[in-house]
Amino acid sequence: MNASRSEIENALPRLTVIVPCRNEEAFISGSLDSILQNDYPRDRLEIIVADGLSTDSTWSIISRYAAHCPAILALRNEKKVTPAGLNLAVQRSSGEVICRVDARARIAPDYLRRCVTALQKNAVENVGGAMRTLPPNSSVSAKSIAFCLSHPFGVGKSDFRIGTKAPVLTDTVFGGCYRKSIFSRIGMFNERLARSQDIEFNQRVRRAGGKILLDPAIHCDYFPSAEFLAFAKHNYQDGMWSVLPFAFSDAMPVRLRHLVPLFTVTLAVLLCVSGVWWLFARFAILLLTCCYLAAAVVFSGQLAFRVHNLRHFFVMPLVFAVRHVAYGVGSLCGAAKLLLGGSIPRILFRYLVINRTEHSHIV
Repeated sequence: MNASRSEIENALPRLTVIVPCRNEEAFISGSLDSILQNDYPRDRLEIIVADGLSTDSTWSIISRYAAHCPAILALRNEKKVTPAGLNLAVQRSSGEVICRVDARARIAPDYLRRCVTALQKNAVENVGGAMRTLPPNSSVSAKSIAFCLSHPFGVGKSDFRIGTKAPVLTDTVFGGCYRKSIFSRIGMFNERLARSQDIEFNQRVRRAGGKILLDPAIHCDYFPSAEFLAFAKHNYQDGMWSVLPFAFSDAMPVRLRHLVPLFTVTLAVLLCVSGVWWLFARFAILLLTCCYLAAAVVFSGQLAFRVHNLRHFFVMPLVFAVRHVAYGVGSLCGAAKLLLGGSIPRILFRYLVINRTEHSHIV
């Protein structure tokens, strides 16, 4: 059995783990420790941390790790945004395989080996695992936010968030483990996308014929914001960046589930405005609100019963609402920004005319 394990390790390629970060002093040490504690052969592992000019002690922490561990390379990401840090790290990497790890994530001890092995055994271009969302502290708000980001009502059909029982081909994964050659084939991460760059990149992978595998045996922990205001702000920005990528991508940059909050909030706004003079619209918005609240209460009750804490029954509906409304309002603001910037006609022309023409010439 030892010989078999040795043979497996000898077959593993050189791996570069990239960690983009900015102002993550509370989490970066846990992330780096989890990477260093992995069972991947140390002589075939390099870790590149791209810091976006942090204003807290993140850079000092990274520098200390780099000074004591030759495998760690610390880089300054002058552009500050995540995709620029990712591209900088990929360009400086020496590995045949690239694995992205978030600064707020802590990966399992076998995470890297399982990712690379799955990449080698399957005809896929990207491999990832299930993400367990955990509260960064023991407060009710922190736990409720973590529950929301792990529940289908909160995140929809996001396989890596809600988990699967068996390996499945999916649309995107958290982090991701890629063959480095994919960057030569389809290009780098889009630096114009402050958010959603991983979703857009994986859409390009799929459009180029590549497949993305989610293996539930590969897992990590993730720590989101614990406060409602930070949670709302994060979801607002995520919502905005679910729409803005349309101005920068020739292909559909996100999945339909990312646009559901946009459609719902837009419908609610239209009903509220038309309700001033149209009685039916008032009934419709009342019905829509009641249906949403009923669903939120039912799911909140299930969660409260599961964790044996009645307080979550009262807090979870608010958390669900913050998640959905902030995301939807952000999406609506993103759409308005595209409209006011004159991007809508160009987007429609590209998607309805150019792409259709290109597809009609494919034999």
